[in-house]
Amino acid sequence: MTEPQYVSIAGEIAQKIRSGALPVGTQLPSYTELAKTHGVSEIVIRSVKDLLVRQGLVRTVQRRGMFVADQPKLVRIAPERQWEDPEVTFGNESAGGREAVTIQREEYRLPADDERASLLRVDVGTEVIHTVVKATVEERPVSISDSYQPSDAPAVSTAEILEETVTDRSAEPAHAEWLRIGANDLIKAVHQRFLMSDGRVLMVSDVSYPKDRYGSFVFRMALDPQE
Repeated sequence: MTEPQYVSIAGEIAQKIRSGALPVGTQLPSYTELAKTHGVSEIVIRSVKDLLVRQGLVRTVQRRGMFVADQPKLVRIAPERQWEDPEVTFGNESAGGREAVTIQREEYRLPADDERASLLRVDVGTEVIHTVVKATVEERPVSISDSYQPSDAPAVSTAEILEETVTDRSAEPAHAEWLRIGANDLIKAVHQRFLMSDGRVLMVSDVSYPKDRYGSFVFRMALDPQE
C-alpha cells in the first residue's frame, strides 16, 4: 500500500527530531516553505502538522509556527501502518534510521484447535498458519506477535476492516521471556482482527510491547458517507 504524502513527509521530520538533528525548541519552516521543499500543497503540510502534533513531536504557537516539543514520545498510528513491514515501522521509529533493527520471523502450519477455530470462524482441524514476529532495536526487544490465519485465506492486505483492542495486562510466558520482563510485569497488548465486510476473518494477531514504549495509540478509520 502506497504511503500517503503527508505520512511520508511527517516520517522524515520525525526521524530528524528523534535523531537530534532537530533539537527541542527548534522552529520548523513555515507551511509555505515546507510545501515548496516537498513539492506539495499547504493542505498536505497541514496534515503533516496534525500528525506530528498527535505524535507529541511538535507544538504550535499561534502566529509563530511549529516548534519541536519537549521529550517527544513514540505514538503508534493505526491502521495505516498495518500494511508496513516491521522493518519499515521500527526503522521509522528509530533514531533517524541509525539504530539497527532486527526482525525474526517463524512460520508454522498446524490444525486449528477449539480456540483458534472460534477466533477465525473455521472448523476445528482446519489448517492455519501461525506466524511469530520478534523485533529488536539495537538489541533491545521492542515487540513480539503471534498471528494466525487460515492457510486458504486471501492476503491480509485485502482486509476491509481492522479491529484493534489495546489493554495493559501481564504477558504470555513466551512474550514475557522475549521482552525480558517478569511474569507479573504489565505490557501494552494489542489484539487485532483483520476482516472482510461480510464478516470473514482473514487473520487474528496478538502483539506485545513494553508498557512504556508508546506514549499513546492513535486509531484512524475510513467512514462511509451516509446515503
